[in-house]
Amino acid sequence: MAEKQKPKEYQLVVFTLGEEEFGVDISQVREIVRLVQITYLPKAPAFIEGVVNLRGQVLAVIDLSKRLGISSRERGENTRIIVVEVGENTVGMLVDSVSEVLRLPSEFVEEVPSLVETEVPEHYIRGVGKLKDRLLVLLDLNRILTPDEVQHVERHIKSASPREI
Repeated sequence: MAEKQKPKEYQLVVFTLGEEEFGVDISQVREIVRLVQITYLPKAPAFIEGVVNLRGQVLAVIDLSKRLGISSRERGENTRIIVVEVGENTVGMLVDSVSEVLRLPSEFVEEVPSLVETEVPEHYIRGVGKLKDRLLVLLDLNRILTPDEVQHVERHIKSASPREI
């Protein structure tokens, strides 16, 4: 059985939630926007903050700290929505701040070591990037939402018109 090829280097968008730093693959990031008005979605899972109208496209916004079960900072000037592609869907992820775009050689990324101190459930983690004085938790965006949750969100978005949002 062939081993899954690791990329030579990871290109990551780095952001914070609470006291932790995370990275997601830049190829899945469409854009990063300032916090805008989020419209509440009734009956949505608790971690889905609601929907936004971004230049005519209605997107679901996930409160990533709620989804991962970790604490975040109070929303403020640095709060951002990272618009990402997850499978066939585009969703927004609410994060405390976005700090940088980073190239990380693969030799600095380890599979999920069980000793890493993080509150994030292990199945959401793709690996851990080791930088000089910090650790970066690399998230697997394809595991953040289950297919059922994606369908639930899609149904709600289709039922709301952009004018209502």
